[in-house]
Amino acid sequence: MILINLLPHREERRRRRKTAFFVGLGAAAVFGLAVVGVWYLVVQQLTVGQQERNAFLKAEIAKLEVQIKDIATLKAEIEGLKARQKAVENLQTDRNVPVYVLNELVRHTPEGVYFTSIKQDGQVLTLSGIAQTNERVSELLRNTAYNAEWLTHPELVEIKATNLQTASRGQTRMFDFSMRVSIKRPQDAAAADEVPAAGKSASQPASKKS
Repeated sequence: MILINLLPHREERRRRRKTAFFVGLGAAAVFGLAVVGVWYLVVQQLTVGQQERNAFLKAEIAKLEVQIKDIATLKAEIEGLKARQKAVENLQTDRNVPVYVLNELVRHTPEGVYFTSIKQDGQVLTLSGIAQTNERVSELLRNTAYNAEWLTHPELVEIKATNLQTASRGQTRMFDFSMRVSIKRPQDAAAADEVPAAGKSASQPASKKS
């Protein structure tokens, strides 16, 4: 006996295929949404972590800025203390300068030279006196130029012959002179020594390059 299927099997097959297509499409959409959701959560987590790191860095930078300000303040205070200390040392040294200068004049003034006046204007002394010979004045200039610790840059202003009346010899030919000399303080000498040392250290890298 032969059985013949008279149902519309082609339409049924198309319907099943269509249903399977939509089911697959829906599954793909659900899977895509799931992937997008997971990616969104991961991005959010990374964003939150980065924001936390940024906040931590900002807090640390703020702490460092406060410390830098404190260090700058301390440096300014140290510089101020050094300046005050130097000023006190200079004042202490300047108080003793007249004693040292007079001692230098006594040590380096040759025999036969007599001072009649000593005037100080800042760091310059103006000396007036009488000498027996021109050579004695020259010796005084050499001594203050090369041998004196507190005196430097002597300069002869004027020298002239004069006759003086003495009790023992009567009229005596003498030389009236005037000279200027600068006072050399220890702190000035130290500062002058620091300048060549700085120039020498600055020139050393250039010599290495050549």
